[in-house]
Amino acid sequence: MTNKTKIINGKLFVPDQPVIPFIEGDGIGKDITGPSQRVLDAAVAKAYGDEKRLIWKEVLAGEKAYKETGNYLPQETLDAFKEHLVGIKGPLQTPVGEGIRSLNVALRQTLDLYVCLRPVRWFKGVPSPIRYPSMVDMHIFRENTEDIYAGIEYMAGNDKSKKFRDFLINEMGVDKIRFPESSSFGVKPISKDGSVRLTKAAIEYAILRKLPSVTIVHKGNIMKFTEGAFKNWSYDLAETEFKLQTFTWRQYEKIREEKGQLDADKALDEAKKDGKVIVKDCITDAFLQESLLHPWDHSVIATMNLNGDYISDQLAAMVGGIGISPGANINYQSGYAIFEATHGTAPNIAGTGKANPGSLILSGVMMLEYLGWDEAAEHVYDAMEHVFAKRKVTSDLHSQMEGATLLTTSEFADEIIKNMH
Repeated sequence: MTNKTKIINGKLFVPDQPVIPFIEGDGIGKDITGPSQRVLDAAVAKAYGDEKRLIWKEVLAGEKAYKETGNYLPQETLDAFKEHLVGIKGPLQTPVGEGIRSLNVALRQTLDLYVCLRPVRWFKGVPSPIRYPSMVDMHIFRENTEDIYAGIEYMAGNDKSKKFRDFLINEMGVDKIRFPESSSFGVKPISKDGSVRLTKAAIEYAILRKLPSVTIVHKGNIMKFTEGAFKNWSYDLAETEFKLQTFTWRQYEKIREEKGQLDADKALDEAKKDGKVIVKDCITDAFLQESLLHPWDHSVIATMNLNGDYISDQLAAMVGGIGISPGANINYQSGYAIFEATHGTAPNIAGTGKANPGSLILSGVMMLEYLGWDEAAEHVYDAMEHVFAKRKVTSDLHSQMEGATLLTTSEFADEIIKNMH
């Protein structure tokens, strides 16, 4: 029997012993990778005995790759992810002043991993700056390949910047560049194709998990033809392809204009009773406030790349910080998926035992869910709840918790394994 994960007609087929390519990562990557793998292996064994297991295959990227191959992102690494579809990675340090703009972005762009998925949930006992962190249960779908992160930029003073500036002024009649001689430029591509496939993944995720809403987060009041278009294309998709499973705020507003407030409220209530996903939108700055004041009003978030970057970090801070925030980069069409620690390389604490492996462990749990191994995933969630409730934590959380027991990176992983009941 093959040990390669495959996608056939849009469905993932996973063998009992899939090969999982992994990148150790830079800085604390070496500290957290082994303990995280031990937790995932223990959860799989607990759930399935000898029936299933993960076959780990190390592939190189970052500083380790450069030292061994002279290349920060070898072709062999990309080939391994393409061959086995599903993998996981530690944090990578982007080379300064040379080579690839960002190794993480390069992986996403090369494999067209158009969804950056960041689920945000609170574990009891973890310190939080908000009053009701238990109300936070959000799933961020951040578009991963377009927007400012596409990397189309021109530095002030160079020939390309001057050529671009002259084109805008002389060919396009742009007269709104305040300081043309000293301006740098960035281009923000937002396509209908990219917007629709992102929102489609978000709505399907909400339907599959029986989540109540999808919030389209945008700045369309100002950027009308990029972020505003993203909102409109997303609503168009919901009202056509998912018209039997969703009810949109745009439909609500239309009913209110034509028939009045009572009829609109009645239609919304009926949609909720029928279990339809409510698709709504929110301006980005308002959402940053809304998510703090009324987190229970938002479940799945669909947004563009730059907005998603801000939102992901704020929501992570609401439930304990990026040290326990998981993430994944997924192409639901090809099946390619790379799960990752969402924090940085923290070289100042590398090798000290202070690193929190929680982000990588929980990203591994997302990987188990993606593979369809939900029983193993639940073992880790349950065990982490017990460990946090006992206030046994690594250095980052220990400094915020009174009466907590300080654990090293490895000890924290051992404690999770012990609490798998």
